[in-house]
Amino acid sequence: MDVVQIIRDELERSSASKEWRITEKFLMAALGSIPWVGGFIAAAASIPSIESTAHGNALRTKWLEEHHRKLEDLNSTLGDISQRFEKLGPSIQERIQSPEYLNLVRQAFRNWDRADTEQKREYIANVLSNSAGTRLCSDDVIRLFISWIDLYHEAHFSVIAQVFKNPGITRYEIGLDLYGQIPRDDSPEADLFKLLIRDLSTGGVIRQARDTNEAGQFVRKRPVRRRGFAPTTMESAFEDTKQYVLTELGRQFVHYTMNEVVPRIGSESN
Repeated sequence: MDVVQIIRDELERSSASKEWRITEKFLMAALGSIPWVGGFIAAAASIPSIESTAHGNALRTKWLEEHHRKLEDLNSTLGDISQRFEKLGPSIQERIQSPEYLNLVRQAFRNWDRADTEQKREYIANVLSNSAGTRLCSDDVIRLFISWIDLYHEAHFSVIAQVFKNPGITRYEIGLDLYGQIPRDDSPEADLFKLLIRDLSTGGVIRQARDTNEAGQFVRKRPVRRRGFAPTTMESAFEDTKQYVLTELGRQFVHYTMNEVVPRIGSESN
């Protein structure tokens, strides 16, 4: 029995009532990019043909049993994407079978396999379905977004969501939302918070709010001259004067990945 068909049957076993919209090319790109699936295909191919009917089938069955949980997670993600494809309609068929999109699928499912939380796997499903139906940015940018899902921690995504929902939010307000109360500046929580803000700022996801002129250029801020004695303490990690917003790239990232934060992608472009 064909190895890919075995995996397909296992994936579709709990989804018999669904009308799958995932093409053969999409499925092969997804499965081929997951190391343990490729390992099984290689192992199955190495089984001597004389044992292919008995011992070979037993080995395949044992492998499926050991990877049942992973297959359930993979089935859930593929089923979710399939349902979204169905809602987008037949107009996406050419897109989801194009070499450019299939490259995104391969990168996304390599990261899906490394993801250790359901949230990251959901973000990957979001970016694949949204990039199939909407072209707000190039595939090069989509690849960057997929890398961000792999790079950042859930704590980063919490900060991104807060800045998106509250443009102009300060670090004090973000910290209050994350921790419930403001930690001491010499605490591990403060160190973690500074790391989150630094990662997202240097990564081009968030920035301090700035005024722009008519040409869209950022206007320099006038330096504030302090009067009196210089402060005796350093600026707090949770200071409450500087406002933060998402960069334009950060806003696109939210719209492609975080459907629970924003309406379905495409509403703004319409």
